[in-house]
Amino acid sequence: MAKITKIEATQSFSQVKKIRVAAYARVSTSSEEQLSSLEIQKEHYDRFIGDNPEWEYAGLYYDEGISGLKLANRDGLLRLLKDCDDGKIDRVITKSISRFSRNVTDCLEMVRRLTRNGIYILFEKENIDTEHMSSELMLSILSSIAESESRSISENSKWSVKHRFEAGTFIISYPPYGYDNVDGKMVIVPEEAEVVRKIFDMAISGSGSYIIANWLNSQGITPKRGTKWHPSTVQGVLKNEKYTGDVIFQKSYTDENFNRHTNYGEKNMYLCKNHHEAIISHEIFDKVADVMSQRGAEKRIDAGDGKYLQRYAFSGKLICGDCGSTFKRRRHYKPSGEYIAWTCNLHLDDKEACSMLYITDEAIKTAFVRMMRKLTACREQILRPFLEALRGVNNKDLLLQIIELEEKIEKNTEQQNVLVSLMRSGYIEPTLFHSERNELVQEAAELERKRKGLSMCVNGDLEHTDEASKLLKFFIRTTEITEYSDELFLEYVDNMTVLSREKIVFNLKCGLKLMERLV
Repeated sequence: MAKITKIEATQSFSQVKKIRVAAYARVSTSSEEQLSSLEIQKEHYDRFIGDNPEWEYAGLYYDEGISGLKLANRDGLLRLLKDCDDGKIDRVITKSISRFSRNVTDCLEMVRRLTRNGIYILFEKENIDTEHMSSELMLSILSSIAESESRSISENSKWSVKHRFEAGTFIISYPPYGYDNVDGKMVIVPEEAEVVRKIFDMAISGSGSYIIANWLNSQGITPKRGTKWHPSTVQGVLKNEKYTGDVIFQKSYTDENFNRHTNYGEKNMYLCKNHHEAIISHEIFDKVADVMSQRGAEKRIDAGDGKYLQRYAFSGKLICGDCGSTFKRRRHYKPSGEYIAWTCNLHLDDKEACSMLYITDEAIKTAFVRMMRKLTACREQILRPFLEALRGVNNKDLLLQIIELEEKIEKNTEQQNVLVSLMRSGYIEPTLFHSERNELVQEAAELERKRKGLSMCVNGDLEHTDEASKLLKFFIRTTEITEYSDELFLEYVDNMTVLSREKIVFNLKCGLKLMERLV
């Protein structure tokens, strides 16, 4: 009888399961910087992980400008650890130990936690792979160095800043409205200075910050940050001593645990008189302070009590197509009953200045629901092509150039820290220190200028891309929108332009502008 030997099937190479590799990073808190940084790191890890045929990219986890010393506040890292525990990730990559954690105890505990699950970490800068570590000694030593380095950098930075405070040479990198930074000096911008003087004049005349903000917006004057003035923005101008030519340094400080605090006398403040050219005299500044104090006492308003928070979803979101003013919510009464309406603020003040008539709250909500339902039905014809067009703007060559510049900026920062350490220890003369440091500062400024220029190109549509992608995902999982909700409106609409009582334009956060009829 013939002998039959059973041969088990072998697993083909195509069936081999790839290792799911996730990356962790810490990025800037600034929205534009964050988008750019995320794209740069995605590009880096796409290439790094994609070059290994055995790996599969499992995503980028990140935290926004959070100190590496505190684990509790790092939501991105905690989410990464949870996904590792849930079996969604097989390996982790991060740039350096200091980016992962500058706390020795936390770092070792996380490594042990992941190792127990068979998950290992690759630290790129130190070229340490925990899979090949026979002992935790090296990691412990490097974690200690990272923690010490963090505190050393902080102390060096504080010493350097304090030294410049005392000498009155600290450069204000972001001057207030009315000034610009030219070669490290605050220089008056004439057109903006006139606006500042007008703000102070109006305040002395009795106009409140709300009225001043509305006037500025109606004149088409834009603040330094954002697109419109708010009462808080106006108050920030009226309370800023820099307009008198003086500067108070160290109004806030960072403690040894890297927490930021307002300085109520815990640290020395440094008053530098005649630091730059004044826009407002001390007499006017003090008079405005007295007026504001008196108004607050009369209205029994305490600073920071949150009285002026927006109460309605449409507050500040309705823009008059005729004059650019915002709309105010009002109650209208008719024999048939009362209803809510929105009216242009300038029209309320002066009907001759703006002829825009009121629109009803219900008409806006109905138009919004209609617009969203149309977009749901036409998402494949409108939204998806729009998203693909935005994605096509991104340029990988620019991202690679930014990566190279960031590496040079990081190296420059390390050189400055070494130089400060040598100066603090007395190993180099002050003359040599200032000479070498000035060269590094100039080099850093030039590198940062180039990086920002490239980032502006890359960032152009990244935010819109993110919002368009989010909106498309919402429509894919939502079958039908039957009624209005504030949450849905605030999630996807930036603002609305009222063209007339019959037409309104919804300006979506993704960049789309869609017109609807008001019925």
